Parts: sequence; structure tokens; C-alpha cells
Amino acid sequence: MSWTTRPASEAAGDIAAQIKGAGPVLVLVHGVGLCAEAWTKAGNELSASMEVHAVDMPGHGLSPLNDASSLGDFSNRIAQYIENIRQPVRVAGHSMGAMIAIQLAARTSLDVTAVAALNAIYRRDPAAARAVRARAADLPDDRASDPEITLQRWFGALTQTSLAPSADACRRWLTQADPKGYKAAYTVFAHQDGPEDELLRGLSCPALFLTGGRDPNSTPAMSHAMADLCPDGAVDVLTD
Repeated sequence: MSWTTRPASEAAGDIAAQIKGAGPVLVLVHGVGLCAEAWTKAGNELSASMEVHAVDMPGHGLSPLNDASSLGDFSNRIAQYIENIRQPVRVAGHSMGAMIAIQLAARTSLDVTAVAALNAIYRRDPAAARAVRARAADLPDDRASDPEITLQRWFGALTQTSLAPSADACRRWLTQADPKGYKAAYTVFAHQDGPEDELLRGLSCPALFLTGGRDPNSTPAMSHAMADLCPDGAVDVLTD
């Protein structure tokens, strides 16, 4: 079974998506500078038992930015897409997509039955906050930025190992990303400090927080802190 692309012009909220599989619906939200295609490998496995909707965030892939400039703007657009599905959904997001996924799970207007937040941030330390905001301020909005510094931060020396194909794919997505959409999303991401505590305490569905044990930006401590606030929170740390 191949992926079906739903262009933005056909989707509520003007959000494009790639869809595959049948069964309970899972909506996947990628991180800044990437696109729905980033979920292909995971989506291929998950689609064996679920109907997977990998969406393009506003300003990414085939979804237009349409002046989105706040986390609420990004979440609202994807919420409209989910409303058009008209059945319960599970939601998973990566990085900024994790912020969006948590906001979606907290909406009483949506029937979200479970949420997974991958590499989510929560209460950055002052140095990390300054660094990410400086990176956002330096991004151009009229041309593609050099992806190599970002790839070094994400992959380090692993770009020379078996993860090289993943690094190459990320290089292509970052290079092809719409500069205005990339800067807008990164600026939103940089000025967020993670979900509000009351939002986490109010989640009515199971919430999984997953990160890498050596991730310096989305640390295991952040995932544990968020899970501890949730009524039904769990943590999974990939130690290596």
C-alpha cells in the first residue's frame, strides 16, 4: 500500500498530509524545517495497524504558512484538519510538533485518545534559551540557510555512520524548506518554554514522553518533569 497525498487545497484548515493504512487514526506532526516525509519509515510500520496521517505543518511541505506566527496559530490549523477526520485520533509530535500535539490533546473540542511527545522541551535553562533564540533571530527569511550547523547539532559525528542516510534526508528537507515558513516556525519554537503546567495536569488521555538519553536540548529530565504532571503520563528514554 502506497502513501496517499492529500493536498492542502482538499483539507480542512489548508493542511496537506500523507495518509497510509487502515484502523484507528494516528496523526503525526513533524518538527521545524522538516515535512510529512520525515515520518515515512515510522509511518510504514505504524500503518500496518493504524490509519496514519502525517501532516505538513503550516509553512512546511505543501501547507502554506498563511501568516501563522504563534503556537496557537499552528495548533489551530492542525486542529481544523483533525476535526475534518470526524473520528477519535491519537496524536504524536516531534520537537515543535510535540508542543502542538500536547496542545491538541488538551482541546476538549477534539477526541484525542492518546498523545506522544517526542523530544519535547520543558523549561529550558537560560543559556539554552538564549542560544535557540539567537539561532532564530539569525535565520534568513528570503533564502535557504546553511543546514550543516543544524545537522552537526542533531547528528554530530553520527553523520559518518549508519545514520548518514537520515542526515542526508534532513539536509534535503532543511534545504528545500520555505525560508519564511522555517523562520516563522523556528521563532515560535525558540520563544516557547514548553507546555503550561496546568495544561499537562488537565490532560485526560494517556501521554507518553520519549527522548534520547544524550539529547542536550530535550533532556530526559524534561520528559520526566512533564510526565509527572500528567494524570496518566509515562516516559521512555532511549539511553544511547
